[in-house]
Amino acid sequence: MSVGINKNKICIIIGASHGGVNCAFALRKEGWEGSILLFDSDPTLPYHRPPLSKTYLTGNDGVDRNMLKSPESYEKAAITLNLGVKINAINRTKKTILSDKGINHSYDKLVIAAGARPLIPSIPGIDLDSNIFTIRTALDANNIRIAYNKLNRKRIVVIGGGYIGLETAASLKKLGADVTILEREERLLARITAPVMSDFFQELHIQNKVKVFTSKNVVSITADQVANLVTCEDGSVYPADMIIVGVGIQVNQELAADAGLEVKNGIKVNSATQTSDENIYAIGDCTFHHNIHYDCYVRLESVQNAVDQAKIAAAAICGKNPIYNSIPWFWSDQYDVKLQMVGLSKGYNELLIRKEKEKENCFSAWYFKDEKLLAVDAINNGKAYVLGTKFIKGGHLLNKTNLIDSNVEFKPVNLLEV
Repeated sequence: MSVGINKNKICIIIGASHGGVNCAFALRKEGWEGSILLFDSDPTLPYHRPPLSKTYLTGNDGVDRNMLKSPESYEKAAITLNLGVKINAINRTKKTILSDKGINHSYDKLVIAAGARPLIPSIPGIDLDSNIFTIRTALDANNIRIAYNKLNRKRIVVIGGGYIGLETAASLKKLGADVTILEREERLLARITAPVMSDFFQELHIQNKVKVFTSKNVVSITADQVANLVTCEDGSVYPADMIIVGVGIQVNQELAADAGLEVKNGIKVNSATQTSDENIYAIGDCTFHHNIHYDCYVRLESVQNAVDQAKIAAAAICGKNPIYNSIPWFWSDQYDVKLQMVGLSKGYNELLIRKEKEKENCFSAWYFKDEKLLAVDAINNGKAYVLGTKFIKGGHLLNKTNLIDSNVEFKPVNLLEV
């Protein structure tokens, strides 16, 4: 697309979190000279979301210290922010979107970066207003912090033992709360990692005086005169002055589905993040895309995925021919532990553990399917994460004997199969 050809065009982006904001600025970098309109139902200037379950809860910083871009940046890039505005419909025939203000906005290109929302399980009593929270937005984190500071007793029950639940539990424990985690599955992180990692994180939380219970299916929440009571299927009851619900997310795909776009576990996109409509793209948590490295369709809840897809969408809209081929990566901070993950471990049939000598809580888990390295989980081990990324990208064969031998220096020349 030559310079100036899109000068009178309009690109609308629905969603102003990591994906939407990065796409808007990437469009300018790629040469888009037309209008860029960015819509989001959140009234707050776009902010970093990973700190929500961590420093937002434990510190005093507001979103003004964690903004994705300064207000001046949007003005300088001529990006029009429309915050506190929900988009209710997409009309693909007329190429318009309808806001909850009753206003139609025309587009030439449309990017859906709608993300996801917390999953609210169908537990009787969970709709009580009394100190029951999810955590997805800055408002959620702020409400939790305000409510927590008002509590006389600070008994917190976290429903859900995934990463968001564990991070929130760690943060509230750091503030001095009495924290209990209730996980429905037989182990923490059951759907996303290996038993060895589940065991590690369970022990980590227990060491930090958090009570962890697995195989606990919550069936009701009731209230007595002083607290909520969380009842499980096995009859056990846990009093809670505050409840955090972190059992997963629901993809915000309804807007796309109602517009007739192809939807399957998210909005289905091609390698250029283009939907089944050539003028509409989708990026981030709401997308179902093909990963070249693993030859499968996946939906990723990841800042990295949102940012990478944002750049691909911008390049595609500007007439280039990009292909999304990133290796997925994720991270989680809990207490003094940093977990860095790269790759997708689904389908592994061998798991190798490398422990670093004379370093506490420093090891890495290497997931293989036969001889192919699929993924690496690194605990307080940035080097393992970096090398794992390199090996997965390069499709290298590894010397497994050397890999697990902590006496062998941890560098490529010793780990690659000759």
